[in-house]
Amino acid sequence: MRNFTKHRLYCEAPLMAGAVLELARDQANYLLNVLRLRSGDTILAFNGRDGEWLCAIRAEGRKQASLEALELARPQPPAPDLVYLFAPLKHARLDYMAQKAVEMGAGVLQPVLTRFTQVSRLNLDRLAANAIEAAEQCGILALPQIRPEQPLAAALAALEPERLLIFCDEAQDAQSPIAALQAARRGPLAVLIGPEGGFDESERAVILQRERLLRLSLGPRILRADTAAVAALAVVQAALGDWSAN
Repeated sequence: MRNFTKHRLYCEAPLMAGAVLELARDQANYLLNVLRLRSGDTILAFNGRDGEWLCAIRAEGRKQASLEALELARPQPPAPDLVYLFAPLKHARLDYMAQKAVEMGAGVLQPVLTRFTQVSRLNLDRLAANAIEAAEQCGILALPQIRPEQPLAAALAALEPERLLIFCDEAQDAQSPIAALQAARRGPLAVLIGPEGGFDESERAVILQRERLLRLSLGPRILRADTAAVAALAVVQAALGDWSAN
């Protein structure tokens, strides 16, 4: 069971009973000076591999600290089997999109480069930092795999043939997205969100060549890319993903 009363911290080091984790200076500052925790107080730590551990803070002054792993609080779950493909946005909107995709259960973040993509070079470290922040705040243990940006055609070719690609297509006739998804055969999923300018005709042709494809309307209104990401992932999880009871 998740403990919502404890602060959570991501640590890269292995976690096991008795392990001592030396904290980076910014992490120590966060615990000791921002949260005002003291030596002996406990938090939850995770690394995306070894589950979630109850850890005791061992402070050395107000600038240095370590964690001692006491006991396993939650075992490590498998990573979600949902690939999220998206055209990168600029700065704060990309931060928001990355955080929400992690919160909504994306297991892979795959940036794709298209003709109308706003950003050609992506800061993967910043993307990872946003994924970690979302995981810390939302009790997530399985961090997403963050892949380097790829041209759209290459990213699509790398998907397994059996994976259903859910193409959020503003040109698709408006229909119930839940009904459209529920009619699809269950299996591994991928969700594709395009750039603000949409896909050009050659890119659309590449997408529509895929055998396992579902063109999805997100309703009668045109959504910004970051809004479309949240809407699409919500309906996909509700109809076919881990929100569904089936």
